[in-house]
Amino acid sequence: MGLLGKVLRKSCGEFCGRKWNIQDAFTVAVFLGLHSLCAFAPFHFNWPAFWVAITLYVATGLGITLCYHRSLAHRSFKLPKWLEYFFAYCGILSLQGSPIEWVSTHRYHHQFTDTEKDPHSPIKGLWYSHMGWILNSRHRFEQHGGLKNVEDLRKQPFYRFLGRTNFLHPIALGGLLYVVGGFPFLVWGVGVRMVLVFHSTLLVNSIGHMWGKKAWNTGDMSRNNWWVALLALGEGWHNNHHAFEYSARHGLEWWQIDFTWYIIRFLQAIGAATNVKVPTEIQKQRKSFK
Repeated sequence: MGLLGKVLRKSCGEFCGRKWNIQDAFTVAVFLGLHSLCAFAPFHFNWPAFWVAITLYVATGLGITLCYHRSLAHRSFKLPKWLEYFFAYCGILSLQGSPIEWVSTHRYHHQFTDTEKDPHSPIKGLWYSHMGWILNSRHRFEQHGGLKNVEDLRKQPFYRFLGRTNFLHPIALGGLLYVVGGFPFLVWGVGVRMVLVFHSTLLVNSIGHMWGKKAWNTGDMSRNNWWVALLALGEGWHNNHHAFEYSARHGLEWWQIDFTWYIIRFLQAIGAATNVKVPTEIQKQRKSFK
């Protein structure tokens, strides 16, 4: 752990029955700041700002769903390094952490799904699985002994660089948006967009393990939820994902909208995405309740 990490993990008191450190307090401040920024949205609306928010929502959302999740965490397909790094950079602009930390947390989630060791376990309640776990960095980074499950990413200088400069890139984007479009671009392109991407991702962790339908015998609490899938670019077909976590496609039925899969399929069609993994019929039969 570097010097900055040690400073951020330094205890700053007790509240709500647990110890808090500087990183937890900073995370709360960021969340409150972003949500407060959204309060200005109705008063600073214009169409250019709206479309900036939509464009960044899709771009940074794909950085999480396509790159952080399906490519880096599960290796469900391969991209040329320049394209992988491009999508990873889009992900860093969502302010959901560096690829190394995000992927580590997600791999531990699959290793300890819906148990006490799950980083955002639903057995600890809706609030904890949605947001509470983010505000407890000690639990996230120390209970499993750190970032031992992401050596494949830690070996790459680019991902180490993103880890060291995590917060600088969204701040730089916010400054650029303000210069180009003033306060409306900042409100919509940063506040509204980041809050929507945040909660879309977090809904998969919380609602995706509590409400919806189970299509496959996964032995956990994962659920398929259509409206979460719409918000999270296809990630809401979460029971499908836990049944076949190696699959690049989450919406396994033709009617299950999976925007991230459509982009992967396009990249495969033009030769940019290779080794694209999807479950076979035999693999589906093994997970079927029937």
